[in-house]
Amino acid sequence: MEKQVIISISREYGSGGHDVAMRIAKELGVPMYDRSLLQEIADQMDMDVNELKQYDEKPRNRLLTRTVGKYTNSMEEILIERQFNWIREKAKSGESFVIVGRCAETVLRECPNLISIFITGDADYKVKRIMADRSLDEEEARSEQVRIDRKRRVYHNRYSDHKWGDSRYYDLVMNGSHLGVEGTAEEIIHYIRARIANM
Repeated sequence: MEKQVIISISREYGSGGHDVAMRIAKELGVPMYDRSLLQEIADQMDMDVNELKQYDEKPRNRLLTRTVGKYTNSMEEILIERQFNWIREKAKSGESFVIVGRCAETVLRECPNLISIFITGDADYKVKRIMADRSLDEEEARSEQVRIDRKRRVYHNRYSDHKWGDSRYYDLVMNGSHLGVEGTAEEIIHYIRARIANM
């Protein structure tokens, strides 16, 4: 791509947002970053990535950690700051990419070529996808959907100045239930290309 374009994808669990993000990245010929960026951060910190994963997108334990000013011994907080810095540096490099989650629409809000997207879905659609993907029964899938979205909401709202999924803070909010992964990706790609043409 001639111009740098960064696409941030936030999504409800089961909406197909991650699969949509992969299709967008493939169509645009750009890399996609999600939890995989933990490996690069682990390498920087000289740590095992599996050790970092236990702290990923989790609130700090207030009983076992301490924060004074800008300093903390909370691995959760340290990891979050490392991720945010990694995202900022990646944006400064001039590379175009798709990034999933990580409060990227907040972290990169000053980036002029950021396109922020939130993908939602109807409850039954999300549950059916989770049942198929995770081999869970309906009750388990509903419970998992609620649990993971609560975790994402808490994480996002802790580190952003707006509420997770609030349409006023995204360029595009789309319900993936109606068109499915492929159709949703196609419509978003159409929107992204229109935005690129106007940059």
